[in-house]
Amino acid sequence: MITRETDFVVGELYSNKTICHSLQVGNAGGIRPSVRDDGSVRRLVLLTAIPGAKIIGENPYYDRIEDDVLIYTGKGLRGDQEPGGLNNRLVEQLAAQFPVWCFQQVFSRRNKDSGENRWKFLGLLTLLRFHREQLDLAGELRSVWLFEFAMSSEPKVIGIEHENLIAAELFAKWRRDKAIDVSETVVESPSTETLDDVAVECLRSGLLALHPRDFEFIVKRAFDASGYKEVGVTRYSQDFGIDVVASFGQGGWPVTEWQIQVQAKRWLHTVGRKEVAELRGSLSHRGLGCLITTSHFSKAALGEANEAGKPPITLLNGKEFAGLLIALGINTLPTSTC
Repeated sequence: MITRETDFVVGELYSNKTICHSLQVGNAGGIRPSVRDDGSVRRLVLLTAIPGAKIIGENPYYDRIEDDVLIYTGKGLRGDQEPGGLNNRLVEQLAAQFPVWCFQQVFSRRNKDSGENRWKFLGLLTLLRFHREQLDLAGELRSVWLFEFAMSSEPKVIGIEHENLIAAELFAKWRRDKAIDVSETVVESPSTETLDDVAVECLRSGLLALHPRDFEFIVKRAFDASGYKEVGVTRYSQDFGIDVVASFGQGGWPVTEWQIQVQAKRWLHTVGRKEVAELRGSLSHRGLGCLITTSHFSKAALGEANEAGKPPITLLNGKEFAGLLIALGINTLPTSTC
């Protein structure tokens, strides 16, 4: 593949010097804007990293990629984050549609064998939505902003002179694709300020630290503890969208032939309309759908779950599920940050 100095190739490694020089941004920080003379953003470079085991164990809210969505935690490591400053630069993309270039650090500076090219280009990002979270770290709640970006590996080669055209095409693509819920760009989470909320958020952080398979078994424990019968976890792959099944037992004699069919999403990013609709399509003719997540649901997802003329889908977000576990006495997890 023949490329020029002004081209960046998705999946290739670049040095910090090349990123700064070619894209005209500063050499420090995770959010690096290139600003015109009038103060408007020309482009923005977002840098993230592959988390190590220590970071994953200590902080389940690390930047992560889930189903081609990058969840990026806003700037500010201490105290409540404010929506202004560099965090607000991310929000500005919704209106200005400037390109956001994303690079992921795959080698640390201590790795002498990697050389200067330590940053893998992940492509251009498109902001889908952002929302405020009350996160628990070291037993304390703090307010942070989480940004959800759609990732695209195409086009493979991006020339700087074409960046605005490509960014505009990506924005149009995600808004044409009705499978992607961008109708609600801001998803509000309830404010939490009580000691009980600290316990709920602490348990939710432990759920986020679990492997997705372990989360499915926690969902099973919740159904077992609630008195359901014949509770089982389906095969991890080829489960057709159903992760946990449960029956009402003889105590639910009017509906003993019906089955609760659950999809468990150990996600940090928003569950949208697409996931609710896909679960409904996976249900058997005597299946009652339930979607449980460690994150939350968009307004479009809530509307889809209760749309008239369709079988309803029960939704349980991360805070609700963590509160249910506490009420059931399930507060010991296979691995936990608490």
